[in-house]
Amino acid sequence: MVNATMTSEFQKHFPLKENRVHEVCGPSAVSFACAVAGQARGTALWVRTAWQTDQINPLGFNHYFDPHDLIIAKGKDETEVLATAEETLRSGAVTLAIIELTKPIGLTVGRRLQLAAKTGGTIGLCIIQDGMGSNAAETRWHCAPLFDATDSTLQRWKLIKNKSGTFKTWDIRWDAETRRIIVVSKTGQ
Repeated sequence: MVNATMTSEFQKHFPLKENRVHEVCGPSAVSFACAVAGQARGTALWVRTAWQTDQINPLGFNHYFDPHDLIIAKGKDETEVLATAEETLRSGAVTLAIIELTKPIGLTVGRRLQLAAKTGGTIGLCIIQDGMGSNAAETRWHCAPLFDATDSTLQRWKLIKNKSGTFKTWDIRWDAETRRIIVVSKTGQ
């Protein structure tokens, strides 16, 4: 059984605040980004550097959102990725801009992204490496899978930076049928 307080507390933080840029790190960062895209219900742009060797397969995201709602862009370097992200956020042409970063960004760049998101009314989500992060981010999440022999979708999402409140941790699972997040009670609760 899920504790109603846990669920209402989670709903204060997720879906992510619009008009702001957030960050996610950890081994389940891509799953988190997909869940955000599924909750945003609109077109999402995923921008990353072209030199990254792993591939994004939109069909793999089908459990989270319609892959036809995903635009993938590649920049030759981090500067081009950030410029594309900033213009996309500012334009308001998409509901969500997912930005894969391979290097830390400074406060000035982070503030530019925040201002662009506010202007365009768009959600920004930077996928970062552990230990990276901008002071300008509204929230930062660490996401990792949890082992459960009966549920392969179980994850632990930790809110590790929050400009408007405290830090929290939730165990969640993704319900592919309803395309929504279920907050799971910890054992014994």
